[in-house]
Amino acid sequence: MSGNLTHLDDEGRARMVDVSAKANTTRIAVAAGELQTTPEVVALVRADDMPKADVLATARIAGIAGAKRTSELIPLCHQLALSSVKVEFGFTESTITIEARAKTTGQTGVEMEALTAVAVAGLTLHDMVKAVDPAAVLNGVRLLTKSGGKRGNWVREDAVSAPTVESEPASERSAVVLVASTAGAAGTRTDTTGPALADWLGGLGFTVRGPLVCADADIDAGLAEALRGAPALVVTTGGTGASPTDRTPEATAAVLDRELPGLAEAMRRKGTEKIAHASLSRGLAGLVGRTVVVNLPGSPGGVRDGMAVLEPVLDHLLAQVAGGGMHDE
Repeated sequence: MSGNLTHLDDEGRARMVDVSAKANTTRIAVAAGELQTTPEVVALVRADDMPKADVLATARIAGIAGAKRTSELIPLCHQLALSSVKVEFGFTESTITIEARAKTTGQTGVEMEALTAVAVAGLTLHDMVKAVDPAAVLNGVRLLTKSGGKRGNWVREDAVSAPTVESEPASERSAVVLVASTAGAAGTRTDTTGPALADWLGGLGFTVRGPLVCADADIDAGLAEALRGAPALVVTTGGTGASPTDRTPEATAAVLDRELPGLAEAMRRKGTEKIAHASLSRGLAGLVGRTVVVNLPGSPGGVRDGMAVLEPVLDHLLAQVAGGGMHDE
């Protein structure tokens, strides 16, 4: 390794490194850290029994969003097109461990993105457990491995991956509710659509995770978290309109394998029976593997209309997707 600080020029002034002459290669970095807390907090988080629900899901979304914004936070970092960011957690008796893996194809590495994901996820954990343990400490944020570029692979001598939580296989009647709401994520507005959907799905016999809440700008990360474990159904609310921040359909289109346009159109028709503005919803419906994804508007009325359209067809749809549904002649 060179002894020179590459972010300083010959006169000792800070600079952004010119990477234009470097080759585009696949770059991967893995970083880790841990939140030192109390056995009580570890038990509460493992049981998902904190006053702020979905602790790990919220921290995972925050970590992914933090990685995407690294260049805004670390002034000399390049803007990167990240192809993947994964954040996983594990437990010891008195710690919650964090591990992040970032990947891109480009001219510079993703070490800072992986480290930022760990730091932001850890700070989010701290925020969510502070009511029980204000003395919690975020420790040991460090790079474990990196690969790609001229220098190839590098592995920390004492690199030990954090123990991770194995994802439980999704049940046949599993569902996730995801709310895209910048105000809801910031805590300045109380969302009612997510809880209404969760109650409705629970009444239909689904095991429901969520509502997960993410800012509109973080909908890509929110969807990635909702799809983790391949649930049977993901229902989103919000972000389907025409305002500049409404990106739920774009994020959904990026992950869909097949669309179900008739379902989306039926929900729009149902809404326009009551209010003309319902025709402005750009929500999609479709399949990601064997997971059905449906976008609903962020209004209580739009959600009620969506539930009314979905309920009569949902069982048949899920049976078809699973390969056991009967096709009408």
